[in-house]
Amino acid sequence: MFAAIAEGTSRISNFGSSADCASTIACFERLGVSFERNGSNVTVHGVGKKGLKEPSTPLDCGNSGTTMRLISGILAGQSFESKLIGDESLSGRPMKRIIGPLTEMGAALEAVDGHAPLTIMGRNPLRPLHFRLPVASAQLKSCVLLAGLNADGETTVIEPVATRDHTERMLRGFGVDVRESTEGSGKSVSVSGDARLFATDIQVPSDVSSSAFFLVAAACLLGSRIEMPGVGLNPTRTGIVEVLRRFGASIETADEIVSGGEPIGTLIVSGGDRLGAADNSVDGPIVANLIDEVPILAVFGTQTESGIEIRDAGELRIKESDRIAAVAENLRRMDADVEEFEDGLRVGPSKLKGAVIDTYHDHRIAMAFAIAGLFAEGETEIRGAECAAVSFPEFFDVLSSVSNG
Repeated sequence: MFAAIAEGTSRISNFGSSADCASTIACFERLGVSFERNGSNVTVHGVGKKGLKEPSTPLDCGNSGTTMRLISGILAGQSFESKLIGDESLSGRPMKRIIGPLTEMGAALEAVDGHAPLTIMGRNPLRPLHFRLPVASAQLKSCVLLAGLNADGETTVIEPVATRDHTERMLRGFGVDVRESTEGSGKSVSVSGDARLFATDIQVPSDVSSSAFFLVAAACLLGSRIEMPGVGLNPTRTGIVEVLRRFGASIETADEIVSGGEPIGTLIVSGGDRLGAADNSVDGPIVANLIDEVPILAVFGTQTESGIEIRDAGELRIKESDRIAAVAENLRRMDADVEEFEDGLRVGPSKLKGAVIDTYHDHRIAMAFAIAGLFAEGETEIRGAECAAVSFPEFFDVLSSVSNG
């Protein structure tokens, strides 16, 4: 996205093979941006902030909420109309939280009861906005900041707790002056509408959220050892590593570098240690930084001596599925000790049994319960497992290779 609205040609290495990434490219191609792809290398011929063209057909975001919410911020500041659509799952996810601030900035948005399809009548320039996030959401923060790049003045977003900061880091990498200050347990972030983005070369770190499945598998299985090079170690994303270490998992880092403002390194995890924590609760600000890892953390809890209790994770009710309900239901099918709350769940130490798992078309449910199947006695069948391709098409091939290695 940033390369598309930058001036000049950017080269991206280690570009993901996921369906979400493909959806993003497809959307920007319809907006007049040219891409060249060679394996995991992508060349983007940026058109600048004002060079996008009105699309002749709807922009299909597939299953990607990140694509829909972030591109909405960019499109709000354009002088044309766009329509965003998505698959059945994405069409059920709430968009009111971005409609509010973008409307305040002067764009006109139409939705179906707050859901996609989402029509955006852009305005340039937008009005600048001083916006306090109602919930801790990096997607909402990023949407407003991207809209602020086309505002007549400075736009500031204040977040209640610090969330993922990939957008701030990458904007700086493209030459944007991003100003930050501490606001209690969160921070405020400001950008100016006269900012310009300039092309740069980017090495994308491997995703720690995808690594999490293998971290848990190796930590829980006696005799395991896995090394994962080139993983992003951004401190707003490594809550999963912090929690696993608190429960006694052996995780080391090596070969650390910084690329494009993002810390990268090798994660080394070994199994065999006793796992458990005197304080088995995962709640508060850290949850915002491991929200996508909650399903696999719940599975992890079954393999510990203390179990795990996850709270303040109500956002999971409105992800690709109701992840709290999906995790609880599938754990029960595997004979796990689980209690469901409105904002999370408690999982006790459990001897899992093989079962038929329903993914609810959610990629993270599919992958989390593939790992649960490694811990279970008997066969586990995962129905709809192909949805893992949304974020990690190679997941089952990689799992097979390390399981048999």
